[in-house]
Amino acid sequence: MTCSELRDHYDLFAVGVAEDPERSEIRAHLDRECPVCTPAVLGARELAALLATTVPAVQPPARLRRRVLAIAQPATSQWSWAPLWAAVAAAAVIAAIFFNSRVHRAEAELARAQTAAAAQTRELARLNLAFEILNQLESRQVVFGAGAPAPPRGRVFVHPRRGVLLIASNLPPAPAGKAYEMWVIPRGAKPLPAGLFQSAPDGTALHVWPGPVDVTGGNAVAVTLEPEGGVPAPTSQPIVVAAL
Repeated sequence: MTCSELRDHYDLFAVGVAEDPERSEIRAHLDRECPVCTPAVLGARELAALLATTVPAVQPPARLRRRVLAIAQPATSQWSWAPLWAAVAAAAVIAAIFFNSRVHRAEAELARAQTAAAAQTRELARLNLAFEILNQLESRQVVFGAGAPAPPRGRVFVHPRRGVLLIASNLPPAPAGKAYEMWVIPRGAKPLPAGLFQSAPDGTALHVWPGPVDVTGGNAVAVTLEPEGGVPAPTSQPIVVAAL
């Protein structure tokens, strides 16, 4: 198991209540002096010790003491409350660490769920916009990639008010550190950046750029391969050119 998978179990291991396989995995990481797990477990043990010292001393009520003495063995003259309350304090520390670990795990799962939900919301909005452009009578359609040997192929749909939709195939995934960037090129003017995108492993891509687009004669839509952060002007030869 990786260090990140064991992270939520450090506190439980520190107080001796971790279960297998996590307990054995953490011990194995410690045996090989793992640079991540070793200081983390040490910190968890220090936290457990600190919590133990912060448990407030509570004076047991006299009534409880009398009951315990009444059912104790005859040799009650040596009775001491210290072991009992030490056990109570230890149990409180273990419970606090256990529930703290559960809370952190729940928070991490909630954060992952929120991230996934946000990504799904963005994808749904993108697809809705794509369908809007496809279904509008005013949208212009241009085919690209026909006639060349194994080029990227596809279609560009342009709506003057809603934006540009690019649907492509045979577009290989961009190399590491690179991304595809789309450009709207007005007649006689500099290319305008129209968003970054990546293709799927099977070479397909769908990219939407929302907003008004000048669809007068002479315009074009192009795609180049650029640094993954994007650039204000093309730095490479276009891979896709669709003249409007």
